[in-house]
Amino acid sequence: MHVLIETDLQIPALKYGGIERALWWLGKALVDQGHKVSYLAPAGSSCSFGQMLIRDPNRRPEQQIPDDVDVVHFNGTYNPDYDRPHLFTFHCNAPPGQTLPQNTVFLTANHASRYGGECHIHYGLDLDEYGDPALSQPRKNVVFLAKAAWKVKNVSGAIRMARKAGVGIEVAGGTRLNLKMGFRFTADPNAKFLGMIAQDEKLPLLRRTEALLFPVLWHEPFGAAIIEAMYYGQPVFGGIWGSLPELVPNDVGFCSDSESELVDAIRNRDQFNRQHIHQYICDQFNNQRMARDYLAAYEKVINGEKLNSQIPIKPDTPEPKRFSMKP
Repeated sequence: MHVLIETDLQIPALKYGGIERALWWLGKALVDQGHKVSYLAPAGSSCSFGQMLIRDPNRRPEQQIPDDVDVVHFNGTYNPDYDRPHLFTFHCNAPPGQTLPQNTVFLTANHASRYGGECHIHYGLDLDEYGDPALSQPRKNVVFLAKAAWKVKNVSGAIRMARKAGVGIEVAGGTRLNLKMGFRFTADPNAKFLGMIAQDEKLPLLRRTEALLFPVLWHEPFGAAIIEAMYYGQPVFGGIWGSLPELVPNDVGFCSDSESELVDAIRNRDQFNRQHIHQYICDQFNNQRMARDYLAAYEKVINGEKLNSQIPIKPDTPEPKRFSMKP
């Protein structure tokens, strides 16, 4: 099968970029399984294992697709009237009332259900990229790994909970002084800020820290940092919204809408088995499984089947911009 993966994001990712990494991991696994992969991506993108087509921003993506492609996998810009076999992966959250194509793939069951859909495929890591998880290595501190400037990521809550739990926290994805969304300065000496870090800095960080704090206050569509941290045997402590309860069952972490409950769980982080957490990711969140799931979806759309029983739509009822946690 010849699969074309369309994206409006430059690949591969250099620093942060969960979507870019997922599309890269998917393409590699498809090639491993004997298929041909082409990407249609912005200038600056490159690929060593497949064909890279640099998209012309002045033309619609579907006008730039070669004739020998069997199925088009849209991830950025899509045309609902495109008449060749295709599907669309929705990696984000939509405003109230937005409709999506009937052949939309969501990231989790929770993500799909919020739009009245059913089809979902979890991201999967390229395990070779992550190497030795160093499960027996001594660990120190917990880690926050997200764009700290986004208030819904709740870096302030993560820092507060780490302090209450009596453990240091390393913040990757932000700085102590943040002027991007108003003036914010974090004085707490218990928090060490690392700024935006590249992949070769992130992996040693995850090998040396004990657990991931991910107390997001919105419906997280997926959260690649969650499965990355768990690959290294880290339990995850987070909220109850979006993907978290689905990705983090009780034997690999703890989810709650109560800060005090999360603080207690962080204090008892040693109860979790690193090897079990690591194996959970290797078994269920690898890119070979992701590729097989997508191949099944590609076959359906090639055969004229629909991935969802109805057209997905975000309900008109608005959700809070941010959820809140109980003390």
